[in-house]
Amino acid sequence: MSVDPAASLYSKDNPFPALVTETRMLSKPGSSKDTRHFVINMSGSGLTYKTGDSLGVFGTNRQSEVDEIMALLGATGEEMVTPIRSETPIPLHSALSTGLDLDGPTRKTVEIFAAKVTDAAQKTKLEALLAPEAKEELNQFLHERNFVDFLAEYPSAIFTPQEFTVMLRRLMPRLYSIASSPRVYPNEIHLTIAVVRYFTNQRDRVGVCSTFLSDRTEPSATPVPVFVSHSHFGPPEDSTKDCIMVGPGTGIAPFRAFMQDRVALNAPGRNWVFFGDQKRATDYLYEEEWADYLARKQLHRLDHAWSRDQLMKIYVQDRMRENAGELWSWIKGGAHFYVCGDAKRMAKDVDAALHEIIAVEGGMDSVTATDYIKQMKKDKRYQRDVY
Repeated sequence: MSVDPAASLYSKDNPFPALVTETRMLSKPGSSKDTRHFVINMSGSGLTYKTGDSLGVFGTNRQSEVDEIMALLGATGEEMVTPIRSETPIPLHSALSTGLDLDGPTRKTVEIFAAKVTDAAQKTKLEALLAPEAKEELNQFLHERNFVDFLAEYPSAIFTPQEFTVMLRRLMPRLYSIASSPRVYPNEIHLTIAVVRYFTNQRDRVGVCSTFLSDRTEPSATPVPVFVSHSHFGPPEDSTKDCIMVGPGTGIAPFRAFMQDRVALNAPGRNWVFFGDQKRATDYLYEEEWADYLARKQLHRLDHAWSRDQLMKIYVQDRMRENAGELWSWIKGGAHFYVCGDAKRMAKDVDAALHEIIAVEGGMDSVTATDYIKQMKKDKRYQRDVY
């Protein structure tokens, strides 16, 4: 994006009111996921981004949940409240809509409600959850609830709007890996987002930011507060270097940007993508683009892992092991290795596979292989964008 006089005006503390100019489905009918492509117009922001950066998006809470909380509090929404870590009073409705996180109750929440309830049975139940031996039960209880559940289930606990809001944390922005290159889209930012919807404790739940973009944003009309979050993550500075990219699901987003960037540069280095999801027929994100890159010989290898297309689940780390010899050949030749996606399982499994492949194919013991990977990280040849 070209630099604008307004460059210094917009940041995380003062986000740019961008507009979504395009939304399209990436997952197909029959998929268990709702994955979408969003185009954000950044014209006039003065903000710049580089391939590998993320976009921070400030979402809003669902109006239905805000209304229910106000009703349970017996509030109109006009009451002035001062949220925790804030000095400026704002109307309750505004605080609940845009300022506060309505999810994530903690043990402290249970303690506060246990102290407030006047119903003996409710008090007994909450106090039992606080017992040292009830740790697992407490964790499960909290996992299934948002703050609205506490108000609905324990009506004998009476809170003023101020007392309630100080229990809530600030609503934080969501960071999304950017799926476009500024060399190709200087005034746009593309995002690849799985819309989060699930069901717990007899209630429909949603991801605040993903449903803000998908359900509560009118294309080219609703301002979306955004900022660019600069990252260490990015394609090799030396375009002659080969690039191995492992990005299952929406983890493919930055590698779409990497490919755009390297093709725009006419980078001589080879490109190898590992992509995985549940089913090829319904979850092959950007299928036509990958096919085009292959046809033009700009993408040199593409390995798929469809976990639900056969009896035995197959994941990207399995495809890595199947191609261990070739993978080591690329790495030994100086290739850069990238991973994007789920930190809890996928990234750990990919890391374990990488250690194993380098040890076996490189003829190293585990300590030497670990040192080799440490050096890769130091040389920025092994980078991760995980969440």
